[in-house]
Amino acid sequence: MQQMVWDANANGAGNFGDLPEWDLNDLYTGPESNQFKHDMGWLEKACTDFAAQYEGKLAGLSAAALLTCVQDYEQIDITAGRIMSYAGLRYYQNTMDSDRAKFMADAQDRVTQFTTPLVFYSLEFNRLDDTHLSGLLAANPDLARYKPVFDRMRAMRPHQLSDEMEKFLHDQSVVGAAAWNRLFDETMAGLMFDVAGEAEPLNLESTLNLLTDADRSKREAAARALAVVFDKHVKLFARVHNTLAKEKEIEDRWRKMPTPQTGRHLSNHVEPEVVEALRNAVAAAYPKLSHRYYRLKAKWMGLDRLQVWDRNAPLPTETPRVIDWAEARETVLSAYGAFSPALADLAKPFFDKGWIDAGVKPGKAPGAFAHPTVTTVHPYVMLNYLGKPRDVMTLAHELGHGVHQVLAAGQGELLSSTPLTLAETASVFGEMLTFRRLLDGAKTPAERKTLLAGKVEDMINTVVRQIAFYDFECKLHAARAEGELTPDDINALWMSVQAESLGDAFDFMDGYETFWAYIPHFVHSPFYVYAYAFGDGLVNALYAAYASGLPGFEDKYFDLLKAGGSKHHKELLAPFGLDASDPKFWDKGLSMIAGFIDELEAMEG
Repeated sequence: MQQMVWDANANGAGNFGDLPEWDLNDLYTGPESNQFKHDMGWLEKACTDFAAQYEGKLAGLSAAALLTCVQDYEQIDITAGRIMSYAGLRYYQNTMDSDRAKFMADAQDRVTQFTTPLVFYSLEFNRLDDTHLSGLLAANPDLARYKPVFDRMRAMRPHQLSDEMEKFLHDQSVVGAAAWNRLFDETMAGLMFDVAGEAEPLNLESTLNLLTDADRSKREAAARALAVVFDKHVKLFARVHNTLAKEKEIEDRWRKMPTPQTGRHLSNHVEPEVVEALRNAVAAAYPKLSHRYYRLKAKWMGLDRLQVWDRNAPLPTETPRVIDWAEARETVLSAYGAFSPALADLAKPFFDKGWIDAGVKPGKAPGAFAHPTVTTVHPYVMLNYLGKPRDVMTLAHELGHGVHQVLAAGQGELLSSTPLTLAETASVFGEMLTFRRLLDGAKTPAERKTLLAGKVEDMINTVVRQIAFYDFECKLHAARAEGELTPDDINALWMSVQAESLGDAFDFMDGYETFWAYIPHFVHSPFYVYAYAFGDGLVNALYAAYASGLPGFEDKYFDLLKAGGSKHHKELLAPFGLDASDPKFWDKGLSMIAGFIDELEAMEG
């Protein structure tokens, strides 16, 4: 099953035209549908049959027989993925609905139980002799097509445990990290915030949304309300983080992972030194990016010092504008179409066929994501749309993911799933196309300044903020290895990276130290966050190649997206003359952000 791409953007509620809702019938017509029951029964039998046919026999299979084995496994992956996609998407529509939560938990239990007999497959495959496997791949081109999947699987060879131990870990996963994830999600979805000046308590999305309000007193009231509630629950959130970090440390120790980050790098198919080069380049650029920009912003706002509730404030010159759904759709599709009519055509079904759930609803999961489901169906996009220019950018971003997932589906289930580092390529590129179209259409210097500043803030949030998050996680896991962390310990780690990354323009209110508590990535996907900065830097370099008129860019770009997870980042970027393992590569992307800030500074002259 492919990895869902989460993007946590803050949003709340309103009326923006006819907002689309998901039609999940393409997966199943209902939780009690005959097809759902059939697929559950098929999955149980297929897993049992697969183990009976292949366990203990992989080493003796011919190339043709091994190909059949891999294809059988792929079919099981598709059915399990379809079941869990449906259960998950229904749940995310309303996480407070106990029937939906039970349905998802029961589906997860059954799928985990049914697939336990498959645990032998990767373990036994990894025991195949290199020379023997190379001979099989040379003998059968159809089997050789799966080599990238085998390479990723075999990268785990040094870290796999005994068959019995792997089966145990597989079985108990539903009461391990998955259970703590659900506790976190359900707690977050149920939190309500008493914001001064608001008639009713607000949920997390609506409260976070106020941090971008034009009224400074509303932003402050929202920030203080967040701090009160996070502090009230901080022991629970500290318990979640302590437990998950300790569970990870235990499993990593058994697997002989050299660092807490190693597992993420392996799954992203990226070398640790490439991530380190990215992290160091961004941290070194803090002064010329975030520190410089926020000093400018303080001046624009007529403030000596910024408070944390000013970080995402609109500029004083900005006229608050609500963009209805029809305009958002037109803006993004026209931006996509100006680059390539084929790109717009790929995005249209998302709007027309119930592949987007856009409205803010009680109990709905916060943020935004694109879920690839399975290659035999299609992706689904979730938004919490509030009619802000940033929400249009989020739509462009998530549609980029969706289009990428549609194009990569041609690779088949096992090869389509893109490592997180490359999964952000089409999403950030789609955002950039939309931004450039809006910038080209700016009618006044003030409008251009507003757009540029908004883009710089988004890029700072994507690059600087996410690398600061990554540093926080690195510090958190290192500290947890030394012993239990109190809430104050975690708070101190959070503040150490915030001050460093945001710079000297900020004062930090009492209570801000608990704001690590609501970031879902730390809970759902440890060390996920650097993928955003990786994707932004990569796309900035790609966009520079496009803007410079690189011959055949459009075809090369589509080839990159269609490749899914079938090629390494070096191979994918070579046609563009780019190499992410070159430390100077990251400076290209960062210099684009610095260039936007240069232009903003020049406007001050």
